[in-house]
Amino acid sequence: MSGDPKLAYFRYFFSRKLMFIKESNAVALFPGGFGTHDEAFEALTLVQTGRADPMPIVMIDHPGGTYWRRWEAFVHEALLAEAMISPDDTSLYLITDDVNAAVSHITTFYRNYVSMRFVDRQLVLRIRQAPAADELDRLNADFQDILAADIIRIGSAAESEPRDAPMPELPRLVLHFNRNSAARLRQLIDRLNALDSLPQPSNLPVPIAPAPPHYAPTP
Repeated sequence: MSGDPKLAYFRYFFSRKLMFIKESNAVALFPGGFGTHDEAFEALTLVQTGRADPMPIVMIDHPGGTYWRRWEAFVHEALLAEAMISPDDTSLYLITDDVNAAVSHITTFYRNYVSMRFVDRQLVLRIRQAPAADELDRLNADFQDILAADIIRIGSAAESEPRDAPMPELPRLVLHFNRNSAARLRQLIDRLNALDSLPQPSNLPVPIAPAPPHYAPTP
């Protein structure tokens, strides 16, 4: 790897971890030592606090293994039971001992959802297909708690983003996100990926577009 232009050196480990999350579309974790837990909690914390965009975080064990289930037992007994995290936060990760289930979890996350950014204090979700009218009504009813104002609506790049916004052909879901409910936002994305109106997965585009840089929200 020495001399490879793709090799990046970091003086501080926290900088390395930050870039690791920033440039990732998903995180897959396998049984390991302190570093494994360090990076697991780093990824969960950044996503939970909204410092990183939602992404699949999958904890993979060998068939029949209990490594991550024992970790989850600690999380439930020491964190969830003591109200140090919310029940919704457990939707930020998946534990499995099936590699195919892990792959499916990651690819399904991008079945309809593509990326997100903030524009003029509104959250804009790029999606491959907009929900039908009745599906949008259900989303508004079920996710009213994450809205700071107004309703979830369907938009376009022309009305919500600069003219040079990437992927202008894709529909957008626009909402005044309260910025305090990252786990619920993840659940909203899961719902968008499971809309009844979506084509079958085999008919959908496969490539995952890398998330473009955010526009900084207006203070």
